[in-house]
Amino acid sequence: VQVAESGGGLVQAGESLRLSCATSGFGFGYYAAGWFRQAPGKEREGVSCISASGDSPYYAESVKGRFTISRDNALKTVTLQMNNLKPEDTAVYYCAVVHQEKVGGSTCPHPGMDYWGKGTPVTVSS
Repeated sequence: VQVAESGGGLVQAGESLRLSCATSGFGFGYYAAGWFRQAPGKEREGVSCISASGDSPYYAESVKGRFTISRDNALKTVTLQMNNLKPEDTAVYYCAVVHQEKVGGSTCPHPGMDYWGKGTPVTVSS
């Protein structure tokens, strides 16, 4: 099983980044997928989640209207488009998946996800 994030980096406030998560080794189309983040000194928090079918994605209040999650089941990838980034978005971003049978819709419980990536750092300067 592999879950690998990419696309992090250093940007200025107001700019955009696109995070990608490539997966292999399991039936991606049967898994809800989510993005989490952990800022220095803080607990990991859920950012966004998308169901196996791609319906009704969930967004944390802090990112609504700025971040968009999407998935391509044929390519086994999930993407997080992050626009109008703010310094408070600075964190290590993690991709994780959970089998849809364990959760309802776009629910990505933490803890409780099945597979995790190692994370990609995002730094937003003011």
